[in-house]
Amino acid sequence: MGSIEVRNPLLSKKLKRTETRLLIIDDNQIRYNQIRDLLTSHDYQVDAVLLDDLQSFEKQLNFKWDLLIFGRAYDLKYEQALGIVRLSQQPDLPMILLKPDDYQAEQYAQYIRKGVYDILNFDYLERFYVGLVRALSFSRLSQSQQHLMTELETAQIQAQSLVDDSNRAVATIQEGIHIQANADYLKLFGLQNEDEIIGLPLLDLLQPSDLNDFKTRFKKISQGQFDLGRVEIQSLNPHVSASNPLKLEFLPSTAEEDAVQISIDTQSQTVSSNKTPGKPSVFHSLKRELNKQPAPVNALVTFSLSAYDPELLQSDWTTFSGYFEAVKEFLMEQTHISLFKLEYDVVVGMLQADSKAILESKLISLNALSKPQLITVGQKTFPLNLRLGYVMLEQGLQDEMHCNTLIGQAFSTSLPQAEAVAEFKLDIPASLSSPVAVEMPSIDFSVAETPVASPTLAAVSPAVTSIPSATPSILKALSECLERGEIHLKYQQLYDKEDTRLYTYEVTSGFIFENKWQDISSLLELHEDDELSIKLDRWILVEASKQLHNFITQYPDASLIVNLNRAVLFKDRTFPEFISKLITIIRSKVKHPLILQFSEEDILLNQQDAQKYLRVLYEHGALIALRDFGQSMYSQNLLRELELDGVSLHSSLTNMLNKDTEIEQLQEKITSYNEIKPLNILIRELNDMTLFANAWNVDARFIQGNYFQKKLDHLIDVQEH
Repeated sequence: MGSIEVRNPLLSKKLKRTETRLLIIDDNQIRYNQIRDLLTSHDYQVDAVLLDDLQSFEKQLNFKWDLLIFGRAYDLKYEQALGIVRLSQQPDLPMILLKPDDYQAEQYAQYIRKGVYDILNFDYLERFYVGLVRALSFSRLSQSQQHLMTELETAQIQAQSLVDDSNRAVATIQEGIHIQANADYLKLFGLQNEDEIIGLPLLDLLQPSDLNDFKTRFKKISQGQFDLGRVEIQSLNPHVSASNPLKLEFLPSTAEEDAVQISIDTQSQTVSSNKTPGKPSVFHSLKRELNKQPAPVNALVTFSLSAYDPELLQSDWTTFSGYFEAVKEFLMEQTHISLFKLEYDVVVGMLQADSKAILESKLISLNALSKPQLITVGQKTFPLNLRLGYVMLEQGLQDEMHCNTLIGQAFSTSLPQAEAVAEFKLDIPASLSSPVAVEMPSIDFSVAETPVASPTLAAVSPAVTSIPSATPSILKALSECLERGEIHLKYQQLYDKEDTRLYTYEVTSGFIFENKWQDISSLLELHEDDELSIKLDRWILVEASKQLHNFITQYPDASLIVNLNRAVLFKDRTFPEFISKLITIIRSKVKHPLILQFSEEDILLNQQDAQKYLRVLYEHGALIALRDFGQSMYSQNLLRELELDGVSLHSSLTNMLNKDTEIEQLQEKITSYNEIKPLNILIRELNDMTLFANAWNVDARFIQGNYFQKKLDHLIDVQEH
């Protein structure tokens, strides 16, 4: 029998026909040359760039690459590079990791889970070559798939355009010559069959009155400027059966390369002003979304404006249109789903999930977007009041009419609400202003002596008199927002370098006052009103816990870091019992789903009492963290004396990441903290790539900031989208 040659399709010679673009991160020029020579010796056309620093890496990510090969770098780690790639314009760029010196075989799966495509040993060149080519094949297949998807969408748009334009005269033009035409097109110009038009110049048939203008426009259209594709002409052709002017539309043709499609409206003398050339309808966009990313359960969600600000209606066109674009951007940030504009003030999206329970959880969480929002356009700020609705897609999308019916149903159907759990009301007083209505039973704080009040704080009960008339207006506004339930909770996901606590979120709060956003944690006036502060913090904890209770349907390991004020710690005697009950009601499988975070400055006001109270909170099931940590000369003492899960570094320490000379100093601080007590250190406010990337060069486990994920009004895993 003769031998049979088996070929691996992932080692295709087709790869050699086009240029291979490699981005290589390494500090070894010799190894870089060897990788290039290895591929070129096998007849590959190679364009490679070598770098080993962050700045160059950031710049090169603006270009397209086939593979990223990571060896060693001066100020880059492979985890850091992966994180930056995921947030770039090419998030699926495969990374090959050159085997680290300390690599152990049992670590392979861990590396792959983190996002590395493969680990290759450069000591075995033949094996290295095969692995490299397989990775390159995967990259090309991914690129081809994306390219084909784009072409398919274009073809679907073209095909649907032909269907929608069944009342249109349609022809295909190549180099100004007719090569194809439908019956309506022939009829329009008085022709009997297609043979009469094949080879006939377009100009001879159209005979536009302004010949030079049309020639100029058609030349630009032929070069791909299809934004000029809609035009009206006065035809001098006496055989034209439709009334002048003729309304033409040019689109790219999928029938022939370098051809264009012309369609002429033979029925209506008006062209819809809101139809963009080549843009699919909402129905076709949603249909493609379903086909591209099928899911077991799906729902249509509508986002519309419930009210208009009079100032917006009186603004100029640039501001008016910019407002709606800003609204769409806001919704995309909040939902991380594809959105399609139905009307200026109505946007439609598709929400998908693996089960009805998870989908319902996602829908419930969107209710947070119905609170009053702020949208900034240029230098102006406008209110945003959204109305949300939904409809389940039980039978998919059948046709345009069916889609419109479903959108109508979604528009008039409110989002599902979280199941009313009486326990979630807990024992928050209906009115803290009424001492009679409030029982604040004392509890055993496990200390013999009576807690000593801070000399800087008045020893008051949570049940004190109502807000006096002299209360600053901002506190009155805050109290009113609280009564209306218009306090905003913002959730920001933490990035865990160890990839084990993926679903930890920090909760901050704020409200809108005089058309500006007010961060509650920085509201100094709140220190004047302990009653309001306590009531506010309890409300925040309950609302955040509701979100968490709902969110663990999707991610059972989720936990929250909730920022609180000092009054609830020092003055609310039933607070530990409150926390204990709250944790029970959340029903999380995580032992400590709530991490209570207080300001380091507040703790230092009365460290002795704080230590006692924090210990009691820990005994009742909560973990404790400090924010704005590391600025005080007493910071290290706090680490020694308090039981802490973690600390969030002060913004001044974050800013040290901006300078190479100060990064080492920051690392020394972090090292000193960990030497006292190993704990979870969070670096916040990483709002650009430089800060985000440099944060990987210090031993802080968690990083957080707008570069990774902006603060959102509800819980969502941005890493999944």
